[in-house]
Amino acid sequence: MHITQLNRECLLHLFSFLDKNSRKSLAKTCHKLLEVFQDPLLWSLLNFHSPAELKKDNFLLGPALKYLSICWYSDRVKVCNIEDWMKNNFQKDFCNRHENTVNDFLLEVCNRSPNLRSLTLSGCGHVTDDCILLLLKNCPNLKTLKLENCVRITDQTLEAVTLYGGSLQTLHVDFCRNITQTGLERVREKCPSVMLRAERSANMIPDNKPEKKLMLEKASRKLIQL
Repeated sequence: MHITQLNRECLLHLFSFLDKNSRKSLAKTCHKLLEVFQDPLLWSLLNFHSPAELKKDNFLLGPALKYLSICWYSDRVKVCNIEDWMKNNFQKDFCNRHENTVNDFLLEVCNRSPNLRSLTLSGCGHVTDDCILLLLKNCPNLKTLKLENCVRITDQTLEAVTLYGGSLQTLHVDFCRNITQTGLERVREKCPSVMLRAERSANMIPDNKPEKKLMLEKASRKLIQL
């Protein structure tokens, strides 16, 4: 039996065992397999390992998407984690090339995938509070939100969880250095049913520009004198 003689359900099942590139390659062989590739039911789960993968045309983003993971563990993530005011020109140029990639992709998720149930972001140093806020608003069925080493995430995201995370059951904000203990306590108070984890986050040193640090030092000295 030729593969194209299988019914739609069998073909979808076979495609589900393939990675994105293999699915795309198989879809190029005939019109029937292309139709299977374009079936939204095939794309309920998406895993990405770098921002560059988000720009490829080897996947379909649609209403069937329920589980999304963007985990970047490359050494290049360290560059994105440097405070903006500390980056040299080479580092700034590197970040400029993909600074909006993940945010833009998540905005597409907001528009096309309202049934998202789980989102995991790791090493996405340019993801902003505003982006997570929009996602919480547009994906009301989101039950799991895991953020790891996302340095631009602050207490504003935690506040958005208390306002729009009505379906949320699990929240991780690990190694997010601009999260504070105050923000975490507010989530615990407002959303007691949410399983909250914040490994190292509230104990890390938050980003402060030099002039802000100087002001804090002057204020500390005045308190000591008093």
